[in-house]
Amino acid sequence: MTITRRSLIAATLAAPGIAPALAQTNRFPDRPVELVVGFTPGGATDLDARAIAPLLEKRLGGTVVVVNRPGAGGEVALASVARARPDGHTLGTTNMPGLLTIPIERRAQFNVTDFAGVANLVTDPNAITVHQDSPWRSMEDILGAARARPDQVTFASTGVGTDDHLLLVLMQKATNTSFIHVVFQGDPQLFTAILGKQVDVLGLNLGPVSANPDKLRTVAMAGATRSRFRPEVPTLKELGIDVVMGSERGVVAPAATPPAVLAKLREAMADAAKDPEFARILQTRFTEPGFEDGEAWFTRLRGLQEGYRTLWERTPWAQH
Repeated sequence: MTITRRSLIAATLAAPGIAPALAQTNRFPDRPVELVVGFTPGGATDLDARAIAPLLEKRLGGTVVVVNRPGAGGEVALASVARARPDGHTLGTTNMPGLLTIPIERRAQFNVTDFAGVANLVTDPNAITVHQDSPWRSMEDILGAARARPDQVTFASTGVGTDDHLLLVLMQKATNTSFIHVVFQGDPQLFTAILGKQVDVLGLNLGPVSANPDKLRTVAMAGATRSRFRPEVPTLKELGIDVVMGSERGVVAPAATPPAVLAKLREAMADAAKDPEFARILQTRFTEPGFEDGEAWFTRLRGLQEGYRTLWERTPWAQH
């Protein structure tokens, strides 16, 4: 029997599951893809989504629409993605460590196992920022005020269990201080609060506060090393505070998304993340690219879970 290329292809397509999977991939997307953001418009996560969406459209050959569903530190949006039909048409933005910490701290509407990683896109260390009129010009000043007035100095974040909040938890533990934690639904609300002098300290990431520096003073940041964008801002570690914290922001799909569709999403996202236009946009926002393929990213995240569980047992942050 002579095996020809045509007969080999026919035999391959006849194999169980192969033809339906290929047909599904070829049809995808057959309607707009929703990219769900768990915070209000104008924040860092929202801007990441709006930067990558048109680049992803070009690679997928279909429309990508950003949908904002703020609430509960991103839980509302992630829960909606976890419950969505797993066909690749509903994706969600994620923030680390919230993706892992929210299900640890409470009976959340999602778990990390509800998702498949598409890709991590950026990394953005936390920063400690005050109003320019604040009498506090350094971390030493802020910590001195907190020690002098326990549970009176306010610290604003985007939600319980978010990177902003865990920065506060770890900082309080490392410095033996106690702040009042005040929660907002997104970056714009945080900026309004600090500029209006409604809160004392802002725990937002370095990217957003560097892109919107008017009337603000950033006194420290929580990266492992100083940022190339703000080399004048010292790290907490340099100041003797052993805390490193930041936001990793990526994209997930429902866990049961067909492998062929997930592979297409991962390939398209990887190509979009390497687009010079995406790099240019991140640079204008003082944000570092942090691309990591979905499979490798989720393997790493699973390895981090135990550390956050241990932190929760030692310092249950929902109570701070």
